[in-house]
Amino acid sequence: MGSTGEYESQRRVRVPPSKPFLKSLQARLKETFFPDDPFRQFKNQPISNKFLLGLQYFVPIIEWAPRYTFDFFKADLIAGITVASLAVPQGISYASLASIPPILGLYSSFVPPLLYAMLGSSRDLAVGTVAVASLLISSMLGKEVSPTENPKQYVQLVFTATFFAGVFQASLGILRLGFIVDFLSHATIVGFMGGAATIVCFQQLKGILGLVHFTHETDLVSVMRSVFSQIHQWRWESAVLGCCFLFFLLLTRYFSKRKAAFFWINAMAPLTTVILGSLLVYLTHAEKHGVQVIGHLKKGLNPPSASDLAFGSPHLMAAIKTGIVIGIIGLAEGIAVGRTFAMFKNYHIDGNKEMIAFGMMNIAGSCTSCYLTAGPFSRTAVNFNAGSRSAVSNIVMATAVMFTLLFLTPLFHYTPLVVLSSIIIAAMLGLLDYEAAIHLWKIDKFDFFICLGAYLGVVLGSVEIGLIISITVSLLRIILFVARPRTMVLGNIPNSGIYRSMDQYQIANSVPGILILQIDAPVFFANASYLRERISRWIYEEEDGLKSAGEASLHYVILDLSAVGSIDTSGISMLEELMKNVHRKGLQLVLANPQSEVMKKLDKSKLIDKIGQGWIFLTVGEAVSACNCMLHTCKSIHVAVDQNAEENKV
Repeated sequence: MGSTGEYESQRRVRVPPSKPFLKSLQARLKETFFPDDPFRQFKNQPISNKFLLGLQYFVPIIEWAPRYTFDFFKADLIAGITVASLAVPQGISYASLASIPPILGLYSSFVPPLLYAMLGSSRDLAVGTVAVASLLISSMLGKEVSPTENPKQYVQLVFTATFFAGVFQASLGILRLGFIVDFLSHATIVGFMGGAATIVCFQQLKGILGLVHFTHETDLVSVMRSVFSQIHQWRWESAVLGCCFLFFLLLTRYFSKRKAAFFWINAMAPLTTVILGSLLVYLTHAEKHGVQVIGHLKKGLNPPSASDLAFGSPHLMAAIKTGIVIGIIGLAEGIAVGRTFAMFKNYHIDGNKEMIAFGMMNIAGSCTSCYLTAGPFSRTAVNFNAGSRSAVSNIVMATAVMFTLLFLTPLFHYTPLVVLSSIIIAAMLGLLDYEAAIHLWKIDKFDFFICLGAYLGVVLGSVEIGLIISITVSLLRIILFVARPRTMVLGNIPNSGIYRSMDQYQIANSVPGILILQIDAPVFFANASYLRERISRWIYEEEDGLKSAGEASLHYVILDLSAVGSIDTSGISMLEELMKNVHRKGLQLVLANPQSEVMKKLDKSKLIDKIGQGWIFLTVGEAVSACNCMLHTCKSIHVAVDQNAEENKV
């Protein structure tokens, strides 16, 4: 097609200077694992300061404690006591959901919050047991060891799974691999949490109806079969109590939502139901009439459990698998909740620090008779609304739980299990975020189907199946976006030098004789073949359209590479093959706005020489101007040749 001839741009696209491989690799690794540049605070600091800064980084309480004031403490004291009123009944309830002794739920609200207060970076996160992780523990480990037939062995597996969850979480933080958790998209979490909440609610029909025997399966069909196959064993006394307590809990939530100042009503409601239920059972001797109660709770603080970690158990692999799964779920929920409330107060939390904090508190928890803890939304919302100012609210909550363990556990002897079921159902209904699902449908249908897949996988299959489905579909979406990137035809916005997608801007006009295409992703082995075929199809369609319209034929194909951040050897080969195909058609390939990494690869592969430096431009506008100039020059030459031929004939 020739060179640009008379049209010479004053601004050439430069090839960036080459960097040594090791230096490039170091820069790439830094961007991957240290995007926040955590070492910048250590620059130009003496050794003593570096040591102190390092301590402050890994133990944040050392950094903010000197600035702590009495006003902060007053706010944290109120928030901590308020959260404790929710933590005590929730801890007992979620322990029963995990099929472990209720006292372990209280233990889990003592040691882990103390560690998080020292190591965590969130001012609002309230640490405690979570319902979804409790359900996962029961469903995954219950298949290996029966919690009723071998309770001691089952509890040992729970502690072991918690230990491996902590090791996994801390490892992600130390190795700065937190981006792995990002594969759990918002749509995935909404669907998964909603499905888990649905199953948890239906499983609590066991407590509401006073059933003794119940299925360990978590799918909806098995749960409902277990409920309706035991109709003759339903206890009407338990059902009436359960419905009354559930109505009370939902009513308090309704009032607290109507007026934010009444948040404490909702926060105190679970403890109130426990007190009322215990008094009712004690005064009426309802435990003798089919109403099941918690029974004896041992006084005292957490006993050590390091010797109970079952590293030599034949079920060790199941404990490791359970630990990794509940570790991921705990991180995903805790970090998402922490970031949400940090956004309200306009401060930043460090995801890697959070992972280390979660990991350390679960490792320590597994050695002190605790099972998995994270940052549940319900407690954190209460903590936030109660006006917490720092992580000291977790210390206050832990102190209140300690007081309960030392002096108040006998008072829970008559607490009916139906009350715990009501508390769990009320908490789980808050996780059924149908508004978020509707929002996903309006914004992104693909996200909605990811959410629906996760939900149905949990409800109709199992918690593990739902998690696998949601992660698989999310990864499939990433692969599709990477392997099938968008390409679009650009046109000129009238009376400007701006070129935009003709689908987005209906007023954009095509340029006669020129096809302008934009590639909207990096070009590498996964999409190189697709892009070659798609660009060839764009050329065929453009030529066919011009022929049918009787317009001027196509002469130039301009590729806008502004969105192509990188390219590999497969991408280079694709461009080379595309150039040959374009030349065979008598067309010229033109590149516009190639990025730094792309220019390096083009230069090293000698493709710049094959395309021609004169056919690589800074902007689409300059490329179009050059092509138009060449078109007009060629037309002038053809006209002159035709005139000379006519004169010679004459």
